[in-house]
Parts: sequence; structure tokens; C-alpha cells
Amino acid sequence: MEEFIKEYLNQGKRVDGRGFKDYRTIEIKHSVASKAEGSAFVNLGGTKVYAGVKLDLGEPFPDSPNEGILIVNAEFTPLSSPEIEPGPPGEDAIELARIVDRIIRESQAIELDKLFIEEGKVWIVYVDIAIFDMRGNIMDASMLASIKALLHTQIPKIENGKIIRGEFVSKLPVIYKPVSVTIGKYNDNLLVDLSKDEEDVIDARLVIGIRDDDRICAMQKQGIGTFSFKDIENALDLAIEKSKELRRLL
Repeated sequence: MEEFIKEYLNQGKRVDGRGFKDYRTIEIKHSVASKAEGSAFVNLGGTKVYAGVKLDLGEPFPDSPNEGILIVNAEFTPLSSPEIEPGPPGEDAIELARIVDRIIRESQAIELDKLFIEEGKVWIVYVDIAIFDMRGNIMDASMLASIKALLHTQIPKIENGKIIRGEFVSKLPVIYKPVSVTIGKYNDNLLVDLSKDEEDVIDARLVIGIRDDDRICAMQKQGIGTFSFKDIENALDLAIEKSKELRRLL
């Protein structure tokens, strides 16, 4: 299969008929989990991702006493691939969660200062990502699901120091909609939205986080291949172009 895919790529083609700059079909739904403060489901070309947002009360970090806290976790469920076994999150899940966390945090998507309640007490925003099917480009699917869930998250009511689940006072203060565009390199070609089979043959990947105003808020290289300065310039231009397409879906 790998040689078959390489042969197509060498001819400037993709096995599924897409162009190098084309995403697969993307389906996005929100409010899919009744017990979460916010939730979303994304199906990106068969890669299925759920994101749930839960809010809890806690103490702020000492270096930011007047700001709420963001915590992102990710899990590859056994249903996602025959290669995944039950157990604690592996390296891939930890890396995925860290990149999503960094893009949301560095883009300043959430006004964390508005999650301050009183001295020593703030809202903690937990974003939990669950992968249910791995058909490639988990990163972009997870980012879309996370932001969609956050956009539809509501802040619960507090009464006598306790959270009243199911009763809400306001929406989570989300002011930006950052997305990620993951770009693969094969020889001198740059491709977006890699399928699982394509991920196995490319030289390297570059995950680029982009805010609404085209600001680059995070970058992460994956794989053993290299990107030249010209490659990176072209990848950034491509990522900004495709980010507008993805953001319209939100």
C-alpha cells in the first residue's frame, strides 16, 4: 500500500482523488453530551473525535492569582484503532493534548481573567478529547472539536459555594476561534489533511495554530524529515489560507 501511495504522490495525485490542498468532508456537531457544560463531535474524513468541557472550582496558580485555569486531556479509545490498548494515555495522546492546550492558551482564545470568582477561587476549564476512529489528521479534528465545544460552553450557577449543574449564568468568555492546519511534506510537495495511509509515507509534518486575525500562535514539527525556510514560508501561507476555510465551519 505504501508504494502505491508513493507512486500516486510522485505523479502529483492522491489516492482518494483530492488535490494536495484539499480537506476531506468535515462534519461538526455541538452539544452532543448532556452532562457536560459544553461538547462537540467532529468527523473529518472518517476520523471521529469527541470533545467535552467540564467546569469546576479550584485555586488559581500562584503566578496568575486572578485568572482561571485551562487543562486539556486526550485519550485514544480502544475503538479508534486495533493498535490501541486500554490503559493510561500514551505519548501520542499526551503530545496531542499539549498542542491543543498550547494553541488555545497562546491564542488567548479564552478570557481567563473573567473566570476569577473571588480571592483563592477560580473556574477550572477541563477539555477532554476522545478519539474514536483514526483515519488520519487527528490534530486538526481534535482542535476543531475542542474549539466548537468551548464556543458552546456555559458557566454553571454557584449557590452557597457549590456548583448547581444544569443551571447556567453565562457563556464561557471565548473571544477567538483558533484552528490548526497540519501540513505534511513529501519530497518537494506540501499536503493538507493527511489520511492515515499518507501519514505513514510522508517525510515530516508541521502543525500550525492560527488565530482569527491570521496570527500564528503555535507550531510543532513531527517526523524525522526536514523543512527548508522556503518550505516553512509556503506552509505558513497555505495554513493561513486553509484556516479561513476551517473557521467558517465553526
